[in-house]
Amino acid sequence: MNTVDKIRRKAKLSLKTIILPETEDKRVIEAARIIEREKIAKVILLGADKMNTHDKERFSGEFYELRKAKGITLEEAKKTLATPLYYAAMMVRNGLADGFVAGASHTTPDLVRAAIQCLGVDERMGVASSCFIMIVPDCRYGEEGTFIFSDCGVIPEPNSRQLAYIAVTAAQLVDTVLDFQPRIAMLSYSTKGSAKSKFVDEVREAMELARKLRPDLLIDGELQVDAAIDPQVAQIKYPDSILKGRANVLIFPNLEAGNIGYKLVQRLAKARAIGPLMLGLNKPCSDLSRGCEVDDIVDCVAVTAIRAQ
Repeated sequence: MNTVDKIRRKAKLSLKTIILPETEDKRVIEAARIIEREKIAKVILLGADKMNTHDKERFSGEFYELRKAKGITLEEAKKTLATPLYYAAMMVRNGLADGFVAGASHTTPDLVRAAIQCLGVDERMGVASSCFIMIVPDCRYGEEGTFIFSDCGVIPEPNSRQLAYIAVTAAQLVDTVLDFQPRIAMLSYSTKGSAKSKFVDEVREAMELARKLRPDLLIDGELQVDAAIDPQVAQIKYPDSILKGRANVLIFPNLEAGNIGYKLVQRLAKARAIGPLMLGLNKPCSDLSRGCEVDDIVDCVAVTAIRAQ
């Protein structure tokens, strides 16, 4: 059974309610039909016409209380909560649904702001980030071609502490959603001191901090990507690595590298890219690429549903 089939089957074990707040998009409507037909999750298709006036007023007041220290007015809160995206996020915050998925017609910054402002960042992590589940066909690397790439969508220039928490939350997603042990590589243009710079130092520091946060993790760095995923290259460049060139979770040093990396693999290797999946929040939600296909929406909903279980 391939990774996508495993994810969809796991989502069916305990049906969760996921909101899709982009009903003007035909891809979302078709995805909702498939999700309901295959019993992957319970779907709420949320358009402006489905937003309850009483709840909208209540959510506006709650959102105002959450954001007034940042200078928002009550009128601005009401205007914000008139949009299905923020209304959906507040429904999840209030336990009226288990998660939400959007991004087919919203930018990633729009989605990230709504998610962070309404759901809140998990205090144990202190960092919101994102990842992709990458499924590369006919690939002998990773976990039979399956990888986690992080962070590809949120933090432009993470410091060492943020990188460490990105690694830990990516590992948690593997623990929750996928049926294999995370083997984490902190990526760089250097392998164990082959180059020297403050950027390399930050990656190395992040690896050490991640080990302190989760001593049980199989994690190593700094590693070039070939030394991280190819056992033959690893044997030449760094034979003492605990990963032995078998990493299946790749933590990129910054957003540029992560975003470019996932899009290259997606287009050149014809990989499936499920996500961006938001990490480090109090409740689960997922972003979508605006170029997403129907199956991408279905799979993001499945992963979000599993995380809500």
